[in-house]
Amino acid sequence: MTWVGAPVPRTQDRRMLLGRGKFTGDLARTGTLHAAFVRSPFAAAALGSIDTSAALALPGVAAAFTAADLGDPALLAVLERPEFVPTPLPLLAIGQVRHVGEPVAVVLAEDPYTAEDAIELVGVDWSPQPVVASLAAAVAPDAARVHQQAPGNCLVDLTMFDDERLDGVFAAAPAVVTATVGSGRLAALPMEGRACLAEWDERDQQVVMHVSTQVPHQVRSAVAQAFGVPEHRVRVIAPDVGGGFGLKCVAGREEVALAGIAMRLRRPVRWVEDRQENLTASFHGHEQRYQVRAAFGPDGRILGLAAEVDCDVGAYSAFPFTCAVEPLMAVTELPGIYKVPAYRARGRAIATHKAPTAPYRGVSRPQLVLVMERVMEKAARELGLDPLAVRRRNMISPGEFPYTSCNGITYDEGSYAESLDLAEKRVTESGWPGERDRLRAGGQLAGIGYSCFSERTAYGTPTMSQRRMRMTPGYDTASVRMDPSGEVIVTTGTCGHGQGHETTFAQIVADRLGVHPGQVRLRQGDTDLASYGWGTWGSRSIVIGGGAARRAADGVAAQLRQVAARLLEANAADIELAGGAARVRGDASASVPLGELARIVHFQAHRLPEGLRYGLEARETFDPPGTFSNACHAVLVAIDPGTGEIRLRRYLVVEDCGVVINPVIVDGQVRGGVTQGVAAALLEQVRYDPDGQPGSATLMDYLAPTAAEICPIEVVHLETPSAFSETGAKGMGEGGTIGAPAAVLSAVNDALRDARPGAEIDHIPVCPWDIHAALFAPEPLAERSAG
Repeated sequence: MTWVGAPVPRTQDRRMLLGRGKFTGDLARTGTLHAAFVRSPFAAAALGSIDTSAALALPGVAAAFTAADLGDPALLAVLERPEFVPTPLPLLAIGQVRHVGEPVAVVLAEDPYTAEDAIELVGVDWSPQPVVASLAAAVAPDAARVHQQAPGNCLVDLTMFDDERLDGVFAAAPAVVTATVGSGRLAALPMEGRACLAEWDERDQQVVMHVSTQVPHQVRSAVAQAFGVPEHRVRVIAPDVGGGFGLKCVAGREEVALAGIAMRLRRPVRWVEDRQENLTASFHGHEQRYQVRAAFGPDGRILGLAAEVDCDVGAYSAFPFTCAVEPLMAVTELPGIYKVPAYRARGRAIATHKAPTAPYRGVSRPQLVLVMERVMEKAARELGLDPLAVRRRNMISPGEFPYTSCNGITYDEGSYAESLDLAEKRVTESGWPGERDRLRAGGQLAGIGYSCFSERTAYGTPTMSQRRMRMTPGYDTASVRMDPSGEVIVTTGTCGHGQGHETTFAQIVADRLGVHPGQVRLRQGDTDLASYGWGTWGSRSIVIGGGAARRAADGVAAQLRQVAARLLEANAADIELAGGAARVRGDASASVPLGELARIVHFQAHRLPEGLRYGLEARETFDPPGTFSNACHAVLVAIDPGTGEIRLRRYLVVEDCGVVINPVIVDGQVRGGVTQGVAAALLEQVRYDPDGQPGSATLMDYLAPTAAEICPIEVVHLETPSAFSETGAKGMGEGGTIGAPAAVLSAVNDALRDARPGAEIDHIPVCPWDIHAALFAPEPLAERSAG
C-alpha cells in the first residue's frame, strides 16, 4: 500500500478532542512565578520614571523589572538594503512608547491574579506626544515621527521592476483602468494566544523555554541576541501549539524578556497572553493600500501595470523578518498568474503608532490577488468583455511552463486555466446562475464571483536570499532513525501548530521504509533535538521539511537494503521494502522482518561488515527554489438590501497543490483558510481612532467568524506534481486565505451592479454600511473609499 495520498486520520486528534493536549499554559513547575506586564495606555508618549515600590510591597509579589533592570535589551531585525531603516524593538520600552499596549515593566508574583493587581500599582511618568494612527496621517508633511531616524515615517521604500517602456505603453493603450484598493488591519486570533514558561536548568547551565511558537530556533536566536549569550545556553521547546497564522513566526518581546528574568531569578516564570493583549499588543497584519494603473489592448490583453503600495506596519520591525516582508511580497508578486509585459512597482513600509505587524497568513497575497482580480474585472467592463474571458486571455497557459514573468520569477507547472474551466463548469452544472436569479427575483441582491491565483510556497534559501535579510531562512534538515524494535523516529526543524505534521510526515517516511505510519514518530519543536531549522510558515513544511525527511528516509532504506542483502545473500538492488519486511523482489519466500534487521544492526553488529554496523540513521537537508500551487475560488452571495447583511450561499474551491499527501488534511487546511479569508472580506478589522486607541480590544468588537457565517465549502483537487519538490507536493497552507477575499468581493460587486449599475466596492472588509452607501450614496462608493 502507498500511504502518500491516503486519507489517514490525524494522529493528534484523539488526544486533542479528549482534552489530553499539552500546551504551554498546561505546564506546571514548583515555585513558578507569574508575569504580568505594565502596558502603555498611550499611543505615543515620552517615558519618565517608573516606580515599582508599591507593587513590590504587595504580598505575593516577588520581583519587578524595567528595561534598565534587564540591561535595556532589544531585538534588531535587519534587511541589508540601503532603503531599509532598522528600528530596534525594545523588550520593555526605553524612554519612549510607540503604541498602546507596549510593555514598559513586568511584575512577577506567586499567582497570576496578584501579578495583575500589582501592575495597577506601578507608577509611570507619562508625557503624551502627537500621534500618527493612519497611513494618511503618517505621510502628511507635518506628521510626527514614530522614529526619529525615519523621515516621513518610511521604514523601507522599494522601487522594483521599473520598466522604461511603461510610460509609452500607457500613452498608446486603447484602455487604461485605475483602482485604489484597501484592506483592513487584522489580528491572527489563534485559539491559544502567546505563552511562555522559562526556567533555569542548573545542570545544563541553560535557560529552558516552553513557548507557543512556530519558530523555536528563531526564538532561541532572539534570546541570544537580546542578552548576549551563546545559543547553546538557550533551549526552546514548542509543546502543543494552538494555532499561529503568522503571529507566532516572529519572536515576541514578552517571551524573550521572560528568558532574561529566569536567568536572573533562577526560578520558573510564566506568562500567558489574554485576549485583550492578543488583540491590542501583539502583532497585526494586512493593512495595505494599492494604487494601480493597468493598460489593456482592445482584446482584453494586459499591456502594462504600475502600482504604488503602502503598508501600515505599525511601530516596529518584527524579529527576524523585518517590517519589509509585506511591501516586498506585494511588489514582487503582484502580477501573479497573469502575463504582464511591462511592470513597475513601488512598495513602502509606513510606521504608525500602532502595534507592529508580522507575516500574517498569506503575507500580502490576499491583497495582491484582490487587486489583480479587480483590475481584470474593471478591464472587462471597460472593454465590454466577459470577465472570465479576460482572465483566460491573460493567464499563463498550458504549454508555457516553466514561465518567467516580468518580475523575474519562474513559475513551475500549474493548472491555472484548467482550474478556472473546471470551476466555471461546476458552477454552471450545479445551478448557481439559476439560484442567483431566483434570489434576485425574491428581492435580495445576489452575485457570483471568482478569483484565480497562485500561491508561491516553500521559499528556499535561493528565493529568500533575494530579500537580503541578515538572517536568511530557507533550508531545513531532518534526521530519520530506526530503533532496535523497528520503530522509526523522525526529527525535523519545522514546527507544526495544528497542521497535522505528525500524520503527513509519517506517511512520507512510511512509504520510503515500507512500514505502517503508526510506526513513525515525529519529534519537532525542540532546539536541543533538531538541527537549526526555520520552523513552519510560508506553506513550507511538507515541501522542505517533508522533502528533507524523505531524503533521510531514503538513506535509512538504503542501509536496510544492504543489511537485508547481506542476510538473504542477494543484491541490494533486488531488495524491496514493503509490509514491514525486506524481501527479494520476485521471491516471496526470501524475506526478513524490518524489526529483525534493526535488532541485528543494534544488538549483533558483529555479524555485519564495518560499513553496516552501529545503527540505522540518516540526516539530510533540502533547500528548494520554491514551487507554486494554484486554485480558482467561486462563491455565490446573497445580500439583504435593507440591512446590508451579506450571506454566503455556495462556495467552491478547485485547487492544485501537486501530489496530495493526505486529502483529509488538505481539505481541512483549505476550508480553514477560506473561513479566514471570508472573515477578512466581511467581518474582521482592528480599528484605531485618530489618537491611536484601539477600538477592537475584545471579541465583541473584533468579529471572528462562526459556523453560522460560513456555508459548506466544496473542494475539488487537481494534481500537477512539482518538479522542484522531493514528493511532488506543493505547499498549500495559505491558499484558502489568499483567494477568498477576491472571490467574495467579486460576488458582492456582481450583486451591487445588478441593483445599481456602476456601483462597486474596492476595499475589504465590506460592512453593511458600505453596502448601503454603494446602493444609495450620490457618488459611487469606489470613488468615496479611494480617499
